[in-house]
Amino acid sequence: MTRVLYDLCGIDEDLRFSPFCWRAKYALAHKGLEVETRPWHFTDKQALAFADHDRVPVLVDGDEVVTDSYEILRYLDRAYPEAPLLGDALAEARTRFLKHYAERSLQPAMLRTIIMDLLNAIHPDDRDYFRESREKRFGRTLEEFHSPARGLAQLDAALEPLRGRLEEADYLDGEAPAAGDYLVFGCFMWARCVSTADLVSNADPVYGWLERMLDQHGGLGRKAMRVTDIEGAYR
Repeated sequence: MTRVLYDLCGIDEDLRFSPFCWRAKYALAHKGLEVETRPWHFTDKQALAFADHDRVPVLVDGDEVVTDSYEILRYLDRAYPEAPLLGDALAEARTRFLKHYAERSLQPAMLRTIIMDLLNAIHPDDRDYFRESREKRFGRTLEEFHSPARGLAQLDAALEPLRGRLEEADYLDGEAPAAGDYLVFGCFMWARCVSTADLVSNADPVYGWLERMLDQHGGLGRKAMRVTDIEGAYR
């Protein structure tokens, strides 16, 4: 049986930058499960018609089709209960907070900082779609939305609770990473793959956590292609 994960790609098929797909890839690695990742573009909606869905990640595991990164984590715990990701119902409820924290506090601050780098990393066939959909969402042009100084200040404030936890433990989930770490770390992989922006100083406790996360699961994150690895792609 081939397990397949549809995974957003950019100007190179090996440039995989979706924060939501990174959550799923770390979760699969946590479970020790092999997976074939298939490159997918924003505009290739037809490729996901079988899932009745229009965005990634989409996991195909035998007869099971699972959409949404958080639902993939829940599915993996049901189907493969060893090495739990989420824990019991109380633990999962608390982990959902980290999901919303990542999506509503960290990602918007990062996006304001890296959005023009992100546009550059996206496949040319997807750029019109990305620009039109995001400008509609923001109510302004990408150039007007782009504000690294404001984004970094916003991110610095948003990282305070993360710093507090990482002063107590090596990982958000304690002595070893699990779902909470993967939900938050996906944002940082997104930025790392498409941009060289320094989001965190090396004196920050978050920096040490990032380094540890990059080395997890055989260096899964550290080995990932970055836009700077593509000749002529980063400007």
